[in-house]
Amino acid sequence: MIPFFIEVLLYIFTWEKLFVMNEKEVLEFTGKVVEVLPNAVFRVQLDVGGKRENPIIIIAHISGKMRKHHIRVLAGDEVVVEMTPYDLTKGRIIKRAKVTQTPE
Repeated sequence: MIPFFIEVLLYIFTWEKLFVMNEKEVLEFTGKVVEVLPNAVFRVQLDVGGKRENPIIIIAHISGKMRKHHIRVLAGDEVVVEMTPYDLTKGRIIKRAKVTQTPE
């Protein structure tokens, strides 16, 4: 039988885990760069829900590893954007999607 105070501690820690957000809990979306802004900032149109009348456009900046390895992002590129659930208007570009060329 477990002592009462250990049960209480276990209960508190399980509830704490529910309310403390892990840094890995981010939302990832694919999108297309619509506009290039100064200081490595971009307007990205997210590919959510297919063709929409009012597309979702967010402001995104380049992640540190992309800056470090000099990966260029241009208008029209497909990118993967990571967003926090707290602010759904800003994001971070973490990957440029591979562009496959179709043979003509």
